[in-house]
Amino acid sequence: MEKKYINRFRSFQSSLASLEEARSRDMTDDFVVSGTVQKFCLTFDISWKVMKDIIVNYHKISDFAAGSPRETLRTAGSVRLISGDLWMKMLQDRNDLTHDYDGSLAREAVGRIVEWYLPKLEEFEKTAADYITKMDHEE
Repeated sequence: MEKKYINRFRSFQSSLASLEEARSRDMTDDFVVSGTVQKFCLTFDISWKVMKDIIVNYHKISDFAAGSPRETLRTAGSVRLISGDLWMKMLQDRNDLTHDYDGSLAREAVGRIVEWYLPKLEEFEKTAADYITKMDHEE
């Protein structure tokens, strides 16, 4: 039976691959903007849960609020799983976008998603893949 953290990582990879399509889409189309934002929110949410899996299973740290994306990001930064302040900006945008009822925030955020956040998520995918491989071989 496959380990839960491997399934979650594969879900992250799949979601990220779908989000990467945004680079070749027309961001003046409201439907494309909406889909990009939804895919970003999903990808971000899975990413911090993958971070949590690595922190708990590889680094053996469990004394943080594992259900909190903010605490998970802080802990991930402290173990050098991620770097930079952009992750907290991503969290803020994800939180704001969940309350964007008229689409105005989505139109603002879509540029950041494609230009700034997507490269960070791709960078994390490479880092996480190394950890997942190590974790799978240790067990």
